[in-house]
Amino acid sequence: MTLPDTAATPAGADRTFQVDLRGLVDLLSHHLYSSPRVYLRELLQNAVDALTARHGLEPDAPADAFGIRLYADGAVVRVEDDGVGLTEADVHTFLATIGRSSKRAERIAEQRGDFIGQFGIGLLSCFLVADEIHVLSRSARTPDAPAVEWRGRGDGSYAVRTLPASARPRPGTTVTLTPRADTGEWTRPARVHALARHFGSLLRHPVTFDDGTGGPGASVNPESAPWARTYPTPGARSRALAAYGEEVFGFTPLDTIELDLPAVGLKGIACVLPEAVPTGRRHGHRVHVKGMLLSEQAEEILPEWAFFVRCVVDAESLRPTASRESLYEDDTLAAVREALAERLRAWIARAAASDPDLLARFLQAHHLAVKSLAVHDDEILRMLLPWLPFETTDGHATLDEFARTHRTVLVTSSVEEFRQVAAIASAAGLGVVNGGYTYDRELVHRLPEIRPEVSVADLDPATLTAHLDPVDRETELAAMAYLALARDALAVFDCDVALRTFQPASAPALLVDSREARHERTRSQLAREQEGGLWGDILGALHQEAPRAQLILNQLNPLVRAAVAIDEPELARTSAEALYGQAAMLSRRPLRPSESSLINRSFLDLLAHALRKDS
Repeated sequence: MTLPDTAATPAGADRTFQVDLRGLVDLLSHHLYSSPRVYLRELLQNAVDALTARHGLEPDAPADAFGIRLYADGAVVRVEDDGVGLTEADVHTFLATIGRSSKRAERIAEQRGDFIGQFGIGLLSCFLVADEIHVLSRSARTPDAPAVEWRGRGDGSYAVRTLPASARPRPGTTVTLTPRADTGEWTRPARVHALARHFGSLLRHPVTFDDGTGGPGASVNPESAPWARTYPTPGARSRALAAYGEEVFGFTPLDTIELDLPAVGLKGIACVLPEAVPTGRRHGHRVHVKGMLLSEQAEEILPEWAFFVRCVVDAESLRPTASRESLYEDDTLAAVREALAERLRAWIARAAASDPDLLARFLQAHHLAVKSLAVHDDEILRMLLPWLPFETTDGHATLDEFARTHRTVLVTSSVEEFRQVAAIASAAGLGVVNGGYTYDRELVHRLPEIRPEVSVADLDPATLTAHLDPVDRETELAAMAYLALARDALAVFDCDVALRTFQPASAPALLVDSREARHERTRSQLAREQEGGLWGDILGALHQEAPRAQLILNQLNPLVRAAVAIDEPELARTSAEALYGQAAMLSRRPLRPSESSLINRSFLDLLAHALRKDS
């Protein structure tokens, strides 16, 4: 933005911003700032930066010698600071030029890291709630500096004039807003006080609030950050940090982890959530920069796997984005993210080494998060894999417990495959782990890295059927006719039928079929339907090699023994269809429409047969 020639403009005369100010404010409200409430944060931020510059001029002054005072009575909102103040030249240069900032001036360029804001548009956020901004300032750089007044209006005009020093006896700046009638939600006294507490509770300079009722001003930040205080005992410190985490996040932490990265001036705590969170859901973290609240939803400060904690931190060297509502992704942030991740790993290691009760409660709630970490972190894998819970044929157990009784561990590739075989495999003495959940199969296969005496293999149908006992030759010959009818009835499902004996005897049949095999058969079927001629014949030949499902009937089951003895062909076919349907339902996989239809039809046919027999 450019300015008119100030030399040709009389002092106090109106000047005009050389931009469409209303359009710019609309842009800020819809695309830069998340809410009009940020106007107060911007005012506080400007005041803090002015105080920082004042301390640069007077380094020997006590830390609390200069402060910030807020006033709101419903008619005006005023923010006053004892900062470095502005000269008339500063006002012309920085308050009337969009994108310029006094913090960019060459005289303090080397101190930029001491300031929160560096984008020079913060004051414009006040136009989100007011049509007029009044600034009265006096510079601390010159002892006899006059006071300077700047008035900016929502129509794009502004005026500057100098006033006697008596208009502001002390150096500093006062910004006064006259709120619009439609912005009372953000400018009434109670809301201004709440916003000041929200954004400025950790500021290092004293901030007070006056609501115009004549009472004493209330402190916005009466105490320093809890991690900056001293406590009589480590237990007292731990309880204080947990209480602060509960106040900020609304839950009682399972534990609190202190975070301290001196290289970037970061301090804070990570609060371990007491309950599990949905897979992949990431909580936002509360990030302050030099005491000023930047964001409550800063996901980027921790890696994705760390969704079992919520953090509140205050940092010196993190770089805000232009809106100052999130963090700029740069090398510093990447280094901070990795360093904080290392702190979380160290906490897990300490819990594993010295507090098994805490570790057990943590894993009970957050085993999925730890599994995610263990997949990519060899140290955590070695430390915690034996303690992580898995679904097995022995029930829910840790791999350490499971490996004590099963030197060969079999792992399924899907949940439905595990459910198909769990009861049969358990009765056969096989040790099977459900590998269908996120990370589980990959982690089980890494068990030999921790326990070399244990071997791990994927479970396939051949492995399971090899542990099922064959029936004697005479029984098999007697059942051949029934098996042939059953195979013919189930050919539409690409399903073979076999007769075996296995435990438990209460299970009439086992359907052995994998998701991959079903997908391959479905793909081949579609290809055959869409292709004809020679190519269709070739696909048909390949289809003959596609893996088939297998319905294994249990000769130990009384129902199966009665079924194989049926001499009525139609009834035999119906019974085979019913056994297939029952086995498919027990696998708990989604049923195809043709399977649902088969189950209904076989049930009705068996019911009709029973009624005819009774009559």
